[in-house]
Amino acid sequence: MCPLRIVVDRLDDWQPYYPSEDLIGADDFLAQDRRHRTGDDPDRTSHVINLCGELDYLGTGYYVSLLAQARGQRVLPTVETLNELSRKALVDLQLDTLAPLLDELARQGSLVGGTLTLRVLFGECREPALARLARKLFERLPCPLLEARLVRRHDLWRLARLRPIRLRDLAPDEQDLFASALNRHSRQVWRTPKARRRYRFDLAILVDPQEALPPSNRGALKAFIRAGRRLGIDVSLITRRDAGRLAEFDSLFIRETTALDHHTYRMARRAEHEGLVVIDAPRDILRCTNKVYLHALLRARGVPAPDGMLLQRGDRRPLAERVAALGFPLVLKVPDGAFSRGVVKVTDLAHLERESARLFQASALLLVQEWLPTEYDWRIGVLDGQVIFASRYYMARGHWQIYDHSGTRVKSGGFTTHDPGEVPPAVLKAALRACRLIGDGLYGVDLKQAGERVVVIEVNDNPNVDAGVEDTVQGRGLYERIMGVFLARMEARVQRG
Repeated sequence: MCPLRIVVDRLDDWQPYYPSEDLIGADDFLAQDRRHRTGDDPDRTSHVINLCGELDYLGTGYYVSLLAQARGQRVLPTVETLNELSRKALVDLQLDTLAPLLDELARQGSLVGGTLTLRVLFGECREPALARLARKLFERLPCPLLEARLVRRHDLWRLARLRPIRLRDLAPDEQDLFASALNRHSRQVWRTPKARRRYRFDLAILVDPQEALPPSNRGALKAFIRAGRRLGIDVSLITRRDAGRLAEFDSLFIRETTALDHHTYRMARRAEHEGLVVIDAPRDILRCTNKVYLHALLRARGVPAPDGMLLQRGDRRPLAERVAALGFPLVLKVPDGAFSRGVVKVTDLAHLERESARLFQASALLLVQEWLPTEYDWRIGVLDGQVIFASRYYMARGHWQIYDHSGTRVKSGGFTTHDPGEVPPAVLKAALRACRLIGDGLYGVDLKQAGERVVVIEVNDNPNVDAGVEDTVQGRGLYERIMGVFLARMEARVQRG
């Protein structure tokens, strides 16, 4: 567990709260001469909570955040957040998506009168009806102590001001909320030194408990937690509501289906900005979630892939002319479908015209590829440039895809998992070639094998690792191997820091 520092203007500011060995005054923090760390440095403070009051540009609190970042520490709030809070135009830019929530709260009667002042303490507030608003404000501009002023003009509620507040200005009932909110935000604060020494690093696994087809089932999540702790990593499950807590951790492992216009991508970007080890890295999400990008990438680099082409919404040439080089049936894909969604098999030209007209409503580009019927797809798991598992996913019964969404319930085919040494070398070679074009993260490469021909269908940035499926060959060794990569990367960052 990496040590924490809570920085206050004066130690007396902390008098209402339980004593903490993590507390330090601003003057003492600024006076520290933090030289280059080595791996056995006993003072490996990595997380700083800045509760100073003078946060304006070049004020004492501003310098606390500035020097913390210069020393390689993760600080809340960051200098970037303070700069945004100091300029209303930047605040408005960060919060321009809150208008629908404010309108909804007004309709529910949660906003009354002409003005309202809301105090947000680590994303929490005293008013239960405004809890969602408080959390959103903290997620957009993560600052421990915020005060928002809302006004109603022409029957529309809008944010008029958002500013940091001082710890010493909290009322007694707000002090209670602050203590409990800080406890939830950073459980490190209240741990004894003995408990803190149990783990060297903290890793967060992002999950969605309500997701119907998550990348890892409950058994796998438990296995990841056990594997991490055996390696000295304290593993915690978090959800999108914990976006403001990311700076508490040393690494983020996304086990929720990713998308670009989605909180998974935003949280990956924030975690990377905070200096965390991140899998899936935002670059991987950007590159892998779009089938159009992957099609162009594989073709440009000579990686074997199905024959196909891109269809443009504005192209006025007849479809028959555009697909003349391809024979039916064909597979039509939207760029960012997942779990076989947004993928349509078209049997003739009329069918293609109907389906493309429908899908063009959501995307300016579509991908059309040859149909390659096979009994199963290979899924090769690759991490850090090495194969870590190999599975065959069979087509759903009576269907041409692994997942069948045609009924009220999603159906899927069976699977077999194999030792990588049993996989045809051409399959492994194509999978590794494709991954080298993406990066060094965790990928699941889908391939089809028809006789001697092997083609890459897609590269998934967020592949399934499920207990009872991908782990049937290696057992707990698969989870330890993945956690071991996180450990090596976190140790490398400590050495560099």
